[in-house]
Amino acid sequence: MAPAVRLAERCGLPALVSEKVRLTGALNGAGTAPDAKVMSLVAGMLAGADSIDDMDVLRHGAMATAFGGVRAPSTPGTFLRAFTWGHVRQLESAGRVFTANLASHCNLLPGSDEIVHLDIDSKVKQVYGAAKQGAEHGCTKVRGLHFQIVTASTPLAAPIVVATRLRKGPAGSAKGAAPLISEAIAAVRKMGARGVIVVRGDSAFFSAKVVHACRSARARFSFAVAQRKKVRSAIATIPEDAWTPIQYPKAIWDKDEERWVSDAEVAEVEYAAFTGRAKKYQVTARLLVRRVKRLNPVSVPEGQGELFAAWRFHAVFTDSREPLVATEAGHRRHAIVEQVFADLEDSALGHLPSGKFTANAAWLTLATLARNLTRAAGALASAFHARARTGTIRRRLLAVPARLASQARTLTWHLPQHWPWAEAFMNLWTAVGHRLRT
Repeated sequence: MAPAVRLAERCGLPALVSEKVRLTGALNGAGTAPDAKVMSLVAGMLAGADSIDDMDVLRHGAMATAFGGVRAPSTPGTFLRAFTWGHVRQLESAGRVFTANLASHCNLLPGSDEIVHLDIDSKVKQVYGAAKQGAEHGCTKVRGLHFQIVTASTPLAAPIVVATRLRKGPAGSAKGAAPLISEAIAAVRKMGARGVIVVRGDSAFFSAKVVHACRSARARFSFAVAQRKKVRSAIATIPEDAWTPIQYPKAIWDKDEERWVSDAEVAEVEYAAFTGRAKKYQVTARLLVRRVKRLNPVSVPEGQGELFAAWRFHAVFTDSREPLVATEAGHRRHAIVEQVFADLEDSALGHLPSGKFTANAAWLTLATLARNLTRAAGALASAFHARARTGTIRRRLLAVPARLASQARTLTWHLPQHWPWAEAFMNLWTAVGHRLRT
């Protein structure tokens, strides 16, 4: 864990927390040394901790020799419970600057001078116990807390989390999405992104306020659209010869005709959205439509084909200027955000551990910082680890057992012999400024 902690220090996380997070008036000294407590929490999350008690992983073996300022689990727990919503926003502010420093230091967004995709989505995190503030049954019929994340990625880079927000369990998927998108766009521009920014989301985020937030920030948008009457009427106006087959599961490339033989086709039509709202919210843009054959082999008797083609339609509202096929395929890659959810739940977001809502909101922010830091460590280690899952990076490069020896004021790490990832670890170690002798 030493190189990852060193990387966090070099990118200014302790200094930013000391500057921005001020828990004045907190009881029992909970607000003292916020930098040490945040670093203890982030370091524990790097090692795989997913609850406050798991922070004890930092106090076994020779960890006290390797690291200074490690707090007992009860101390960070008291610290988190002292948070108000204003303190959570302070921590988010520090996190945005830290993520920008990471991105510039480790080149986390290569290709951002051309295009950056911002993907927004929400998820209900199931929690247990009657004492959880804000936990209620929502649209998924699961009792939990509902959080939003916005990730940034490029065609060359794996996604990093640039904005988060925790809401009560029954909150709608798009509640608070517009200001969160504005924060995310500002964050990626602070990271040095100079290319086109495209905000992608599913149909839950197709709203006048969200689209207006994208346009106000000079970003493009691409949102799925539910099949309402007005949308179905627009799709019905598309002529039959306007549909283009696309590469889709089970598609076959016809070399002679140089086209795809596919069960899916795409077309587009101009669409005016939000016509019932104020003029500033009204938008006319492209409605991309993908149709897929509604043919279930189980329901078709053997030897009997379809009498006529039946289709399922999927619509996307966008102001992208890319060609039709490329734009539609690019929107489908919005599903990459699900990998981020899986990564978070495989690490620190395995639980929202506190009974207090604001403590869980701070935990969510710290969990995403730990994930971004893990991603940065992988980017410094090797090309493979730059795109690997954070669980893989943690297992191979961070949570690695070593024997620590001290002689003549020099610490010596005895790492595993015949270690397959020794070269990647050495790359990481030297990249963060350590002197390494092997």
